[in-house]
Amino acid sequence: MENTTEMIEKLKMIVKQRGLKYTKQREIVFETILNCEKHLGVEELYNVIMSKYPEESIGIATVYRAVSFLEEADLIASVSLGKDKRQFETNFKAHHDHLICVKCNKIVEFVNANIEKEQEKIAKENGFKLLNHTMYLYGICENCNKKLKL
Repeated sequence: MENTTEMIEKLKMIVKQRGLKYTKQREIVFETILNCEKHLGVEELYNVIMSKYPEESIGIATVYRAVSFLEEADLIASVSLGKDKRQFETNFKAHHDHLICVKCNKIVEFVNANIEKEQEKIAKENGFKLLNHTMYLYGICENCNKKLKL
């Protein structure tokens, strides 16, 4: 994985290639996602930014626009949590899949070699060369399941 400085340079290059103005706000949004250990929704991202950079004038609309740009530029990816709810992560992690709780929106990343082999096998059996994939498994986490049984 590349370091934060290299990733910010990629952002600068993409902004320049698109003829856009480079902004500190966009950099702060990207850097916050890069340095976060968990997936963040826009409002959570905004709250982290406000606590870490109170002196910056970054509104929630700016965060929405920045996230949209970063995803479109393939620098971040979103995980869908249902109707109009997404959380974001950097696109530069090693490949992984996701378990998503439909009750509390907890996201667990995992890698399973057997699943990866099966996906390759299925693609080959159907005449596909697998280039990329994303797998989301939706369910109820152990914590929420315990609460439901009470």
